[in-house]
Amino acid sequence: MWLPLLLVLALILLYRWYRQSRLLENLTDKYVFITGCDTGFGNLLAKQLDKHGMRVLAACLTQTGSEKLKKEASSRLQTTILDVANTQSVKSAALWVEENVRNKGLWGLVNNAGIGIPTAPNSWLRREDFVKVLNVNLLGMIDVTLCLLPLIRRARGRIINMSSVMGRLAFVGGGYSISRFGVEAFSDSLRRELQPFGVKVCIIEPSSFRTPATDIQTTLQSLNDVWGQAPLWAKNSYGQQYFQDYCRFIEYRLSKCDPHIHMVTDCIEHALTAVYPWTRYSVGWIAKLYFIPVSYLPTFISDYLLAHPLKTPSRLCSPQENN
Repeated sequence: MWLPLLLVLALILLYRWYRQSRLLENLTDKYVFITGCDTGFGNLLAKQLDKHGMRVLAACLTQTGSEKLKKEASSRLQTTILDVANTQSVKSAALWVEENVRNKGLWGLVNNAGIGIPTAPNSWLRREDFVKVLNVNLLGMIDVTLCLLPLIRRARGRIINMSSVMGRLAFVGGGYSISRFGVEAFSDSLRRELQPFGVKVCIIEPSSFRTPATDIQTTLQSLNDVWGQAPLWAKNSYGQQYFQDYCRFIEYRLSKCDPHIHMVTDCIEHALTAVYPWTRYSVGWIAKLYFIPVSYLPTFISDYLLAHPLKTPSRLCSPQENN
C-alpha cells in the first residue's frame, strides 16, 4: 500500500524539481532594474546578474555607492542615483530606464531598497518614525513600480518585491513589519491584476541576514535615540532595566543573522530567470522551519512563542498615572 504512495510522491517531487529548474533563454537581451544597490542584497545581486550577462540597471542612493559598484562590475552594468522616498527622483530614474531599454521594455524590476530602523516598542516611537520607514519600504516601492509598469508590461516581464518573514509575523514594533505587510498586500493585488498581461509578481521573504541594515551598532544607537525621546509615561512604565534587556535581546538576535546573503540573491535570480518562478520565496532555514510554520499556529500560541523571550516591564501602569 505504501509503495505506490511513495512512488507517486517521488514522481511529484521529480516533476516539481524539473519544472523549477527550467530557465529562460536569451538572458543577455533582458534589462533588469534594481533599487538599493549601494550595499547588501542589491549590490550583490547587481554583480551576480551582470556576471551572467544580463543588462543590469542599478540604482544607488549615493554617488559613492554608484562609483564603487561600477568599478566592481563589467561595462554592461549602468548606474543611476535614486531616492525611492522622493517622487521627483523616482520619475527621473524612470525616464533614465526608458532611455536605456527603449522598445525592448523592462524585463525585471527588483524593488530591493529598504531600511529597518527605527525599530522599538510602538509606544516609544513618534509618528515620524513610522513615516520614515513607510516612505522607503512601501510607498517608495509602490511609486517605483507604478512609474515603470508600462515598460514592464511591454516586455511581459517580472516584478520582484522584497518583503520579509516579518511580513507574515509582526514581532517587533515600528514601521518595518507594517511596511512588509503592505508589500505582501500590494504584491498580491498586483499579481492578480497583471496576470492577464503576462506579467509575474514574486515576493522574497528572507529571515534575518547579515547586511548593513542589520548592523548591531547602528541598530543599538537607533534604540538609544528612540528611548531618549520616548514619552515620560512610557519610560516610567517600562523602566530602564527593561530598556537594557530589550537592547540585549535585539543585539542577540542580530548576532545570529545569517552571513550567507547569496541565498537571498539566488532566489531573486531564480525569480527573474526561471520559466516558472515561485510566487513566494521564503529564504533561510529559520524562515522555513520556524517563522512560516508559527504564522499558521493559533494566535495565542504564536503570541506566547514570540513574546516569551522579552521580560515583563517593571511597572505596568497607565499614562495618566505618570502625568
